[in-house]
Amino acid sequence: MLSQHQKEIILSTVPLLREGGVALTTHFYNRMFTHHPELKNLFNMGNQQSGKQQTALAMAVLAYAENISNPSVLMPAVDLIGHKHTSLNIQPEQYEIVGTHLLASIKEVLQDLATNEVIDAWAAAYQQLAQLMIGHEAKMYEDKEKTNGQWVGWKNFVVQRKQIESTEITSFYLVAEDGSEAPNFIPGQFISVKVFLPNMNLTQIRQYSISCAPNKEYLRISVKRERNEKLDVNGMISNFLHDEINEGSVVSISAPAGNFTLQDKFSKKVFISGGIGQTPLLSMLEHLSAQADIKEELIWIHACRNTEVHAFADRIESIAEKNQQLKQHQFYDVVDEKLADSHVYEGILDFSKINQWQFASDAEYYVCGPKPFIEKTVETLAAHQIKENQIFFEEFGPKSI
Repeated sequence: MLSQHQKEIILSTVPLLREGGVALTTHFYNRMFTHHPELKNLFNMGNQQSGKQQTALAMAVLAYAENISNPSVLMPAVDLIGHKHTSLNIQPEQYEIVGTHLLASIKEVLQDLATNEVIDAWAAAYQQLAQLMIGHEAKMYEDKEKTNGQWVGWKNFVVQRKQIESTEITSFYLVAEDGSEAPNFIPGQFISVKVFLPNMNLTQIRQYSISCAPNKEYLRISVKRERNEKLDVNGMISNFLHDEINEGSVVSISAPAGNFTLQDKFSKKVFISGGIGQTPLLSMLEHLSAQADIKEELIWIHACRNTEVHAFADRIESIAEKNQQLKQHQFYDVVDEKLADSHVYEGILDFSKINQWQFASDAEYYVCGPKPFIEKTVETLAAHQIKENQIFFEEFGPKSI
């Protein structure tokens, strides 16, 4: 239990964390991987390579320190991390490894500033956080064991079908190798996929949103191929799936997880996506469109570079034809005049270009796409008096928004 004096010590380290948090977390990861190289199979080495993970951890440590007197305000973040951890099958003993190397890193980076009092206070603080996380995740694991069709850890699925959706995006239809039904899930959730990369001699795990509505037959993920000449590890995995995983291939996946899910506060829904960010929103839309009693308006807004990279255009059109409630708006960087029609616009997402557009105060807004796309869209919604509890967004990768 943290004493009041220890809480004050933690708060006194906040300026140090603001200034040197990334240096601390970078040192921590280097130290931990030196002592436990096997953990490279668990951590996303692409995000390590880019520095995204180090920055995300530094932000998390800072937020914890700033709220040390009332950590309950961080429960939304704890829940978000918990979903990620359970999809990776993180276990309590791994928290001990992290704690050991985090405390050692604090001492090694802060040097003389890391007095025994500071180390003792951070040891107590980390223990408090670890117990909070372990307890929350234990409940999530328990719920998975009780949920029909779900599981804890990894399960083999077979690629039943591989379907090209655009010049960049391919869908993989996955069915259980043991013949069991596909697990139930909440539209918007993701699965983790585990693959072995021979050229790195490493197992890597990546999360992919489920892009179909819940059904008992299959799970579908839709993956974007990366075409950058200097691919990071994340791009290698996406391309590995495109190039090496074929119909009949077996992959290990986790049970569905994630808290970016379809809500039920308002019947009217507005789905706003950029590029591959449409995948969790497509799951939500397919689920809603299958219901016979949808009376409120559904709005689908998507932005991408051009028609060649635009995936699921025919699928959205088909849903719109069957559901009068669905209105769609498409933004392309470049518009082919032959394809231009009333719901196609040129340029980046701009609500003012949409005829008779109104920011409905009685709707839920779901946003997914690249970080700048999310930030600008959420900022625009907030500027038009859309309340925070009506805006839901998902940032792929380590959280930085």
